[in-house]
Amino acid sequence: MKTMSVIAMTFGLMASPLLADGHATGDAAEGENVFKKCKACHSIVDGEGEVIAKGGRNGPNLYGIYTRVAGTEEEFGKKYGKSLVATGEAGLEWNEADFVNYVADPRKFLREYLDDKKAKSKMSFKLKDEEDAANVWAYLVSVGPEVVAEGEAETSTASD
Repeated sequence: MKTMSVIAMTFGLMASPLLADGHATGDAAEGENVFKKCKACHSIVDGEGEVIAKGGRNGPNLYGIYTRVAGTEEEFGKKYGKSLVATGEAGLEWNEADFVNYVADPRKFLREYLDDKKAKSKMSFKLKDEEDAANVWAYLVSVGPEVVAEGEAETSTASD
């Protein structure tokens, strides 16, 4: 029985980075493979300049996308479309559900989010497979900055 507990705990610890404290439901390893489709336009470069995934510059750097306000990646700046910037101004912070819906059909997502039939997206690529999109999200979260679980930050500051 003790052996089974140790095995279960080991697998739980191994899986936790992939689940990113509940912020991603997909498979990060699979997402890394699917991300190859995204590399034509997007790269992943951390704040220190370390290239995690080399890609194009037609789209913003996706490092640290989790909870980033839409349309605000600094280096991409004024290249964002007006509709995407408007979603950020309306309060969109990227999370798995919105990301999966956005990449399935960017224009449709923006039109629904903004309730604006004229909203446009500069991203023409569509990743319609929901599982693939969830896997890409898991990959982006796994290579991004460490995600602090909700409530964990409050606990650590209270004990400092």
